[in-house]
Amino acid sequence: QLQFVESGGGLVQPGGSLRLSCAASGFTLDGYSIGWFRQAPGKEREGVSCISGSDGSTNYEDSVKDRFTVSRDNAKNTVYLQMKSRKTEGTAVYYCAAGRRHYGPGFCYPGPVAHGYDNWGQGIQVTVFS
Repeated sequence: QLQFVESGGGLVQPGGSLRLSCAASGFTLDGYSIGWFRQAPGKEREGVSCISGSDGSTNYEDSVKDRFTVSRDNAKNTVYLQMKSRKTEGTAVYYCAAGRRHYGPGFCYPGPVAHGYDNWGQGIQVTVFS
């Protein structure tokens, strides 16, 4: 069974950094595009970033460019999201998910959309406080 487990969330001050991990089990990440999403209370889930499963290329939603970095370690079957936070981000639950297979391993475009992904992790909360 394909499954993701996110970790690394918690409290962070504006300007502080966190690294989220997304560990896969039941399958190998190699060849899958992986997306990161977040959902704040009362808001829709939004795409934050993605990383291609074909060439490792990345894309980011405009508000996180130059602050977030997505990477993958296929040997560890894990994808990471390094974040430098800012106050306006408040509280959100971050999720990772795999791009649907029929889109291919290179499926990674700016502002990833949730319906292109499946096998969602349970999510991990990140709170920016000051």
